[in-house]
Amino acid sequence: MKYFEVCNNKIKCIVCPRECVLSEGQKGFCKVRKNKNGKINLIPYNFATGLAIDPIEKKPLYHFYPQSKVLSFGTFGCNMGCKFCQNYHMSKFEQNFEYSQKATPEMIVETAKKYSCESVAFTYNDPTVFVEYATETAKLCQQEGIKTIAVTAGYINPNPAKDFYRYIDAANIDLKGFSENFYRKNCLAKLEPVLNTIKYVTNETDCVVELTTLLIDGENTNSEDLKNEFNWIIEELGADIPVHLSAFQPAWKFSDRERTKVETLFMARNLAKEIGLNYVYTGNIIDENSSTTVCPTCKRKLIIRNGYNTEILALKDGKCQNCGCEIYGKF
Repeated sequence: MKYFEVCNNKIKCIVCPRECVLSEGQKGFCKVRKNKNGKINLIPYNFATGLAIDPIEKKPLYHFYPQSKVLSFGTFGCNMGCKFCQNYHMSKFEQNFEYSQKATPEMIVETAKKYSCESVAFTYNDPTVFVEYATETAKLCQQEGIKTIAVTAGYINPNPAKDFYRYIDAANIDLKGFSENFYRKNCLAKLEPVLNTIKYVTNETDCVVELTTLLIDGENTNSEDLKNEFNWIIEELGADIPVHLSAFQPAWKFSDRERTKVETLFMARNLAKEIGLNYVYTGNIIDENSSTTVCPTCKRKLIIRNGYNTEILALKDGKCQNCGCEIYGKF
C-alpha cells in the first residue's frame, strides 16, 4: 500500500481528500502521517489506545451479530476537524506513547481470540488515518475467522477505500450533517467525499452499513436538511439502512453548548420514519422504544434493547419469525 505521490521534492499524502503536501519531517493535518525520507511514516503503527472489550451495540451496530463481543481499539489523530468531537482526547492530539501500548496486528488477533471476541473494531479515532495498520490487522482477523468493523467519518479517497473495505465486514459511518456549510464550518471538511464513501461501501461491498448522525441543536437539526438526508439515504442506499440519531454531549470546542434535547431526537426520528426509513434508532439516551428493532412488514418486535442489554425475541436466520420478512444485516 503506497498512499503518497512525489510532488516537487515533497510528497503528497493521498489517503484522504485533504491530500496534504508534506516537506521532509512534516506531519499532515491528522498529526500521525509524516514525511520521513520521502515516504509516509505512520507514527502509531503497532501502537493502540483504548484497547477494550465492548458489546457490539456500543459501536453502535444493531444489525450485526447482536449480543456479540468486540475488541475495540484506536490510535491518535484524525483527518476531520470536528469542533464537537466526542473523542477529542484521542483524535485531537499527537501520539503520546505513555497512553499507548504495543499492539501488532498479530497481538490484536491473539487478544481477540483469547477473550472470545467475535469481531475487532477500528474505532475511537478514525481508521482512515491509520489505514495501513488497520488493513493489515483486518487481513489477519479474516484469516482467523474474526469479523472486522470500521467506525469512521468516511473521509477517505476511493483507492484506499477499496483496499480497506475489502477486508471489512461491517461499518458505522458518520453522516455528520447534510449541508456543505455544516461540514465546512464545523468539520473543516467537505460533504461530497463522505457521501461517495457511503455509497461505495453500501452498494459495492459486502459490508453491513449503519449510519450515525450526531444531532446538535441549531447546527444540523433543520427539518429541511434532515428531510434531504433521509430522502438521500432512501434513494441512494435503500430504506433498510439503519440510522442512529444520537445526542450530542458538550465537548471540545463545543463545550459551552447544551446537550441535545430529547425532543430533537424524537422529532428527527419521527421525520425519518414518516419519510420511509425502516430502522431508525436514538443514541446516547436510554429509551427502549426507540432502540427496538421492529419488523418493517408486520411490526413485530424483533430485538429489544435497553441500554446495552439486548434481547432477541422473534428473529431466526435473519428473518422475522412472525411473517418471514428478511431483516437487513447479519445475525
